[in-house]
Amino acid sequence: MIVRRLPYRGLINSHLRVHLKRPQGSRDMARPSSDLAAFREIFSQAKNIAIITGAGVSAESGVPTFRGAGGYWRKWQAQELASPEAFSRNPSRVWEFYHYRREVMLTKTPNPAHLAIAECQERLSRQGRTVTVVSQNVDELHRRAGSNDILEIHGSLFKTRCISCGHEAANYKSPICAALEGKGAPDPDTNDAQISVQDLPRCEHEGCHGLLRPAVVWFGENLDSDILTRAEKVLDSCDLCLVVGTSSVVYPAAMFAPQVAARGVPVAEFNMENTPATMKFKFHFHGPCGSTLPPALARHEAEQT
Repeated sequence: MIVRRLPYRGLINSHLRVHLKRPQGSRDMARPSSDLAAFREIFSQAKNIAIITGAGVSAESGVPTFRGAGGYWRKWQAQELASPEAFSRNPSRVWEFYHYRREVMLTKTPNPAHLAIAECQERLSRQGRTVTVVSQNVDELHRRAGSNDILEIHGSLFKTRCISCGHEAANYKSPICAALEGKGAPDPDTNDAQISVQDLPRCEHEGCHGLLRPAVVWFGENLDSDILTRAEKVLDSCDLCLVVGTSSVVYPAAMFAPQVAARGVPVAEFNMENTPATMKFKFHFHGPCGSTLPPALARHEAEQT
């Protein structure tokens, strides 16, 4: 079972609280291996593979992460804008920020890591094997690469939710509304556009016309319980887990792979640096995901044709 004791960014999903049964005799693994041939042998036999992805898998596509030094939009970090309180105080500023992110994403393309995952999914599905992506990213690059079994636990930049009727829908308009055209510049000297609430994105579902918000999980909000339940089933049943480009510090996703490892399932980490969870895993492959992941997921000679 996947433990969900810690919520996303601070709140408790109390109705989802379950406890991990640690297998008898289980222990933290020794220093992880970087033996690609050994990983490939396990990969060739795995029937249900879970791939957990984070911001690092998209960084090579030029996607801003808004984490760490320099991770600012104007004078704000994402944490100061990505919350219900920020949206309530200044929906115009928050929509400028998300409009900027949406427009940036429309200029980006999937990199070799996204493409390798998508190709692996399609290839293994023909062999009766499953590959499920559990992504913390909101950029939809996995979808654009061709992946079709994705659990986006933090939502999507290209979905909206009405704060009045709750209707959620895909939205790829550019710009998302006329008032935001040419807005959202990230330069710290740029003044807020101060767009009227009535001119911000509005709900078109059954004539509601309520104010829309980005359908992403903000700081202080719970993750979607249905998506978490589906992720739990994937992680409980996987016989191989990959952790790709995630810092393993954002909860509850940071607990997913360590809990898989705790029940004796091989976990392979692909990242530019060690993370707080690295020592719990069987494998660690250091370097850009776009370089390390494709050879790891390429067709193995033992695979069915």
